[in-house]
Amino acid sequence: MAGRTLVEAEFYNKLDSEVTRCVLCPHHCTLKPGKTGLCLGKTNIDGTLYAVNYGQVASVAVDPIEKKPLYHFYPGSQILSVGPNGCNLRCIFCQNWEISQTQVPTSEVSPEELVSLALRRNSIGISYTYSEPLIWYEFLMKTAALGKERGLVNVLVTNGMLDPDPWRKVVGVIDAMNIDVKSMEPRFYRKVCKGYLEPVLRNAEEAKKSGVHIEITNLLVPTLNDSDEKIERLVEWVSERLGRDTPLHFSRCFPQYKLDGPPTPIAALERAWEIGKRKLDYVYLGNVMMDDGRDTLCPGCGETLVERIGYSTRVCGVADGGCKKCGRKADIVGLGGVKTRLDREKTTN
Repeated sequence: MAGRTLVEAEFYNKLDSEVTRCVLCPHHCTLKPGKTGLCLGKTNIDGTLYAVNYGQVASVAVDPIEKKPLYHFYPGSQILSVGPNGCNLRCIFCQNWEISQTQVPTSEVSPEELVSLALRRNSIGISYTYSEPLIWYEFLMKTAALGKERGLVNVLVTNGMLDPDPWRKVVGVIDAMNIDVKSMEPRFYRKVCKGYLEPVLRNAEEAKKSGVHIEITNLLVPTLNDSDEKIERLVEWVSERLGRDTPLHFSRCFPQYKLDGPPTPIAALERAWEIGKRKLDYVYLGNVMMDDGRDTLCPGCGETLVERIGYSTRVCGVADGGCKKCGRKADIVGLGGVKTRLDREKTTN
């Protein structure tokens, strides 16, 4: 760990003078000195658990907010996006396995440097994404708090699998989340992802109740979670527990990592979109170029509120926060745009 900034982990217990138990996520990894947790981010060093991934960045870029995907949060804006190395799941179909499932070279950055970079790039904020940002807990919390102080928004793209106490703290600093709900079957999580479903659902519901903007993504994996019955269960949960105004994204899977086979059939995506529209106002299709599931339509009259072609976005049917045609409120955060700290400094100088 030479050359790295070592920060003691916030959520762990000492079982004796040498052994530690991490209580950040439901795995509760029990570690002897020199051992690293499943997520690759926590290591027992001489009987103390350290966040050895603190400030270690595996990937950084400025992305369209729609790439997260967030379709109802400051549409058309750009956001600085960063991710750590590692994950607390082991999905056999992982779409970002190169940085989530194996150790890769990283670069160190401080919270102050990351916030300054976001301001220089005139980003609306910082998105913690790419692999699993919850394993970056200590760094995420420090950076998000500093970003808020500087007028930036914080976005989390996550699997949502965290213990209750740290999750409540995360909810306090995050403005918007896209939570990846992989299936409504606990067995699927245990067998295919090596994780747990119940904490994900609990955390999504708590974040929604706390006022965080929530969108849900479900990667449709051929033969594993793409049956009508499984899709219907997911749609039912989103509608009843999060609200029918919660955007749901069905995403096309291109099997890789430990999964072989063809990508998700277009027909499966079309079927999921049809099932979702029965009980939800906003259903989208990702990783595919299709007319259905692309634009945001007014649930009241069908008017196009936001047009999209790829990541090119145009707000076209909204006036005074509502539909131009029928006046129904548009369920979109930040329609008027957001002024970052950099913008404010420009206008006052």
